[in-house]
Amino acid sequence: MVGDGLLVGTLGTAAIVGVTLLGAWTGSPVLADGEAGLVCAAALVVRLLLVRAGRALVGIVGVLAVSLALHAPQAAAGVVLAEQGRTRPVVVTSVHGGTSPSGGAARYLCSVADPAGVPLAVLIRRGCGQATRPGDTLAVVYDPRGRVPPRGAVAESDAGEALRGLAGWAAALVAASAVAVVRSFRLAGPDGHHGADAPGRP
Repeated sequence: MVGDGLLVGTLGTAAIVGVTLLGAWTGSPVLADGEAGLVCAAALVVRLLLVRAGRALVGIVGVLAVSLALHAPQAAAGVVLAEQGRTRPVVVTSVHGGTSPSGGAARYLCSVADPAGVPLAVLIRRGCGQATRPGDTLAVVYDPRGRVPPRGAVAESDAGEALRGLAGWAAALVAASAVAVVRSFRLAGPDGHHGADAPGRP
């Protein structure tokens, strides 16, 4: 039972992350933006419902699966940039600062332009701080094929580092899925019926 649960959770997690990675690597927005990952998350939930896992556990799995699908696009973009990205300097044109949504430390974002003066369509966070001023130079890493947006460069970034942020979500999803499957088997009667559907139940 535990093996079946781990298999279901692992396959669901791999599907969510895998399709997003495939989309980022091939430049397919439908896959890379997380939409396909949400479909895989829904498929995992349906699979658990079919084995009649408890609704509370299915709900937990659904929340974890959706969270993983929403975090995967940033990680997938990081993998592409780590493997095939190139670094170039850009010039800061303006700095936008403010507190974080949680009310913590101030967060700064920089509007930048390439050396030819062409503005980039994204705001850069890494390397942008309180001391940054218009006219300063930042390093960004970009994909020559334009599959993913550029971001601030970081030292010694690799594919493993890009995916590390998903490890907690993935582990929690596999564990919750395994528990849901195991619980569904334990709630089943000797003839495979569950709960109110078991013989003799009203």
